Amino acid sequence: LILQGLKYPGIKSFAPDKSGEIFLMDLNEDNPRAVELRISRGFDLASFNPHGISTYVDRDDTVYLFVVNHPHQKSTVELFKFEEDDNALVHLKTIRHDLLTSVNDIVAMGPDSFYATNDHYFSDFLLMFLEMFLGLTWSNVVYYSPKEVKEVASGFYSANGINISPDRKYIYVADVLDHNVYVMEKHANWSLTHVKTLQLDTLVDNLSIDPHTGDIWTGCHPNGMKLFYYDPENLPGSEVLRIQKILSEEPVVTRVYADNGSVLQGSSVASIYKGKLLIGTVFHRALYCDL
Repeated sequence: LILQGLKYPGIKSFAPDKSGEIFLMDLNEDNPRAVELRISRGFDLASFNPHGISTYVDRDDTVYLFVVNHPHQKSTVELFKFEEDDNALVHLKTIRHDLLTSVNDIVAMGPDSFYATNDHYFSDFLLMFLEMFLGLTWSNVVYYSPKEVKEVASGFYSANGINISPDRKYIYVADVLDHNVYVMEKHANWSLTHVKTLQLDTLVDNLSIDPHTGDIWTGCHPNGMKLFYYDPENLPGSEVLRIQKILSEEPVVTRVYADNGSVLQGSSVASIYKGKLLIGTVFHRALYCDL
C-alpha cells in the first residue's frame, strides 16, 4: 500500500492542491504497477491528507487499514476495511483523541487498537518550529483502544516511524531528530519499557520489518536541512539502511541504497519483498528495484 498527497508544515509539496490517495501495488506481479483504491462514499476526500499507515489482518482474514490523516492540520486516524474483490476501502470510523495531537505513524495491534507516535507536542506550526529549535523532548508514543488511551513512552525529540517485531514482543520507534532507533519491550497491559537505543549517523524516518528475518529496513535523510529548505540546485538525498540483529550486542547496519537526489529525493520508507526493494519518499516519486 502506498500513500500519496501528504501536506506537512515546512515540507515541500509538488501538488499542494491535490487531495490524498491510497494505491495498492502487488509485488508478486512481474511488472507491478500502483493501482488507486476506491474509497467509499461519505468519506471527506477533499481534506484527506494521509501520513502514516498500518494494516491488521483479523482471524477471519478481514484486512483493516489504519491511516494517519491531517485534515485542516489536525490529527485523526482513519479506519478502513479493505475489499480485495473491488479494490476498494470502506471507511469504518474516524478516531480523534486529546492524546493524538500530532500523529506521525501507527502500528496496528487489533481491529481498533494501535500504538501511535506524536512527532511534536504542539500541532501549531510556529510552536512546532519553536519546540524543534529549543530541542524539547516532548514527543511521545500513545496506545489507543476504545477502552483505554494512554502515553506509553516519552522523552523523544521527534518520534517518527513505529513498528513491531515479528514475534510481537518488541516495539521499535525511530526518533528522526535524535538519529536513533529505540527498542521497547511490550507488556500485557500495553505499556512499554526501554530495552536499548541504536544510534545512527542519519535521520531515521519510517521502519519496515522483514517478517521472515526480523530485519529492520528504514528510509533515511542524510541531510535534514536540505529536506526542510528545499533548493532545486541542492537536492535532498536518499538513503536506505538495513538493521540486522538489533537485539544483539552488535547489531549490523548496512547502507543498501544511497543517492544524492538526482534519482530519488527525501527517502522516507523502504520495504523488502522476495528480493525486491520498494522505496518511498516524503514528496518525490517511489523507486522499485532488484536487490
